[in-house]
Amino acid sequence: MSINDQVWFKSSHSGTQGDSCVEVAIAEVAVCVRDSKDVTRPHLSIGRDGWAQFVRSVAHD
Repeated sequence: MSINDQVWFKSSHSGTQGDSCVEVAIAEVAVCVRDSKDVTRPHLSIGRDGWAQFVRSVAHD
């Protein structure tokens, strides 16, 4: 599956205006992150373990 075929989603905490959000897509070996204001720009790929550490870290702040 190419990155363009991924299902991208925003956090449920992203407000309705949609002017400053990131979107994520869960790929087979990574989590992909992109700017929702310009989806044509390159995305950032983070390994699943790294993403899990990030989520745990921000959940505790």
